[in-house]
Amino acid sequence: MSSINNKARIFATAAHMAVGQKRKHTGEDYIVHPIEVADIVSKAGLDDEYISAAFLHDVVEDTHITLDQIREFFGQKIHDIVEALTDEPFIENGANRKARKAIDRERLSKADAGTQTIKVADLIDNTKTIVRFDPKFAPVYLAEKALLLDVLTKADQGLLEKAREQVNG
Repeated sequence: MSSINNKARIFATAAHMAVGQKRKHTGEDYIVHPIEVADIVSKAGLDDEYISAAFLHDVVEDTHITLDQIREFFGQKIHDIVEALTDEPFIENGANRKARKAIDRERLSKADAGTQTIKVADLIDNTKTIVRFDPKFAPVYLAEKALLLDVLTKADQGLLEKAREQVNG
């Protein structure tokens, strides 16, 4: 593992641990998910900056880390990738889930191939868990992901196909 990837893994681990974050359905340390996403991205042949962004893809959404801190510690390119992967936050009396997901799809449709590939890797890992452990929510999740996969046209085609197979059952 390169030094920048190791730094991102350690940074993400510390950020998720600092807020006591665990995987919702398994109770595992949250970092298990970003590690899996980074592994999928690495096997797809993406470069170190994308692999680092894969480790960091949830820190802004789920911890106290800001995009400015990502830029400071990892540079502009990784900042831009993480920013593109960061979903719209839930805001009381703000946009509903359907509207937030539409905003996320629009943003991700404009992302580059590497960023879209990270998102597909994220979907692959999350889908396994949600389908297995949350059958009531899974139909909602799978419908949202089918719409998202339709706009991730620049992503790694092999991963995109795998994600589509998961979503379509």
